Order: sequence, then structure tokens, then C-alpha cells
Amino acid sequence: MLATLNAITPIFLIIAIGHLLFRTRVVGESVWSAIEHICFYLLLPFLIIRTLSRANLGSVPIIDFMTVLVVAIMGMSILLILVHTLLRKRYPSSGPSFTSLFQGATRFHGFVALAVIGPLYGDTGVTLAALALAIMVPLLNVLSVIVLSVYGANDKDPDIRQVLLRIVQNPLIIACLTGLILNWVGVPDVIFSTIEIIGNGGLGLALLAVGASLRIDQAAEQKLLVATGVFVRLIGMPLIIIGMAWLIGLDGLPRTVAIIAGAVPTAASSYVMARKMGGNAELMSNIVTFQVIVAFITLPMFIYIAEQLPAT
Repeated sequence: MLATLNAITPIFLIIAIGHLLFRTRVVGESVWSAIEHICFYLLLPFLIIRTLSRANLGSVPIIDFMTVLVVAIMGMSILLILVHTLLRKRYPSSGPSFTSLFQGATRFHGFVALAVIGPLYGDTGVTLAALALAIMVPLLNVLSVIVLSVYGANDKDPDIRQVLLRIVQNPLIIACLTGLILNWVGVPDVIFSTIEIIGNGGLGLALLAVGASLRIDQAAEQKLLVATGVFVRLIGMPLIIIGMAWLIGLDGLPRTVAIIAGAVPTAASSYVMARKMGGNAELMSNIVTFQVIVAFITLPMFIYIAEQLPAT
């Protein structure tokens, strides 16, 4: 447990520093907007490419690992849509809020996961984390774009062509595909070094941006929806993954990494997507804020549970 806390604490300290920099206006709001933009479109994609391009994907149980994550994500997604459909008649204007709850429950902060898994489990853990990114980032971005297009506060009905265009233009999806292709064909050292230098700047800056995006003074609003978003993500999703791992027979480090992927907070880019695609951006910000705060308690707890689970 001490090793877990030692690995996790720096992550939350960097997030806290980012929030402090924002609150004290040492770094202006317009600068944070630029930082978010460069992280989303350049630094984080290069970090994904760096991680995937030389990951030893042949050393992990890809099929079982992929099945657990995909079925857990799809199961949670279907459950959320069914519940919203049942409640929609009573709350007809709840579409944008539902999109924020959906993103908050299903998406994951892959870079927080990478930052935690690396110090705890070394190269093997990073390989599994990279594989989780390759599986979850495209799937979750596709699902989020579809849900926002259907349920968001858009001026017109969703255009399938526009939905597909948003999906194929997503820089994180492009990065996952690029990383997997380079893993297959190989990447020269000079190109890899270039990618690595750019990608290495992504994680710390992204965590600072997460801290700057926290809106603690607003987080008391919409208490029930925020609490639902926190509980479903930080408790519900890892429990679903534990159940799926038991059914599939996934155990050991792959199971632990899958559980961590389910137990980290939602992606910070969820707020940007909510703002740009008609979601409830204020609710999304509050959910992200509380998830980061509560995850400081729940994430070590689920890492401990994952490491204590018996082999299947």
C-alpha cells in the first residue's frame, strides 16, 4: 500500500500545483486554454504514439484483456442509455446532462493511469497500459461523439457523416492507430527519439492542465448529478471490470491494470468535448473536479483490492 501511495501522490500533487497556478493567476486563463489545446492535439497524441510504437504487445493476453475492457465499457454504456431512456419522459430536457454523466462514467484518464502504473509495475505494466489506451481511447471517443451528437444540445438532428468525420479526426484515435502501425512496421531510432522528446512533455503538462480545469468553487452545485457521476465511475466501473475479469478468467497484472483503468477519473478532455458538442459543460467540469478529489481515496483502495484478489 505504501508503494501505491508513493506512486499516486505525485500525480495529485501536480494536479494541485496546476490548480494553484490557475487560482493565483500566475498562469493566465488564456494560456491554460492554449496548453489544453497543445496537449490534446500534439503532446498527448505523441505520448500515445511513443508508448504504443515500441510496446511488447506479444507478451500480454490481448484477447482476454481486450474482452474485459470492451464488454465492461459497452455494458456500462448500455445500462446508462437504458436508465436515461426510462427517465427521459419525466426529465425531457436532460439530454445534455446525460451526455456529461455518460462521459464521466465511461471515459478514463489514460495519462493518470500511465503515471500510476509505470512506477508500480514497470515496463510490463506500461505495455498493458498502452494496450488499454489502444483499446479504450478509440472506443470511448466513438461512443462519446455518438452520444453527444444524439443527446447533446445541438441545433439539428445528428448527421451521420459529421459524426464519422469527428471520429476519424480525433487526434487521440489517430495517435492510437499511428502507434499500432509503427509497432508493426517498426520506427527508426531518430524518429522515435523525436516522438519521445515531444511526448515526454505531455504527461506533466496534461496533469497541470487537469488541475487548472478544476472548479472547486462550483462543485457544490448539482450535487445529486455530480455524486452520481463520481459513484458510477470510481466505484461502479472498477466493480464491473472485476466481475468481467472473474467471468473471463483474467488475472495477475493484466487484471490489475484493467481495474486501474476503470478506477482512474474520467478524461480531462471530456470537458472540452462537452463544451464543443452541446453537452452540459458546467456539470462535466464539476464531475471531473470531484472525481479527481475522490480518486485520491478510491484509486489506492482498488489497487489494493486488485493486488489481493485470488487467481481465477
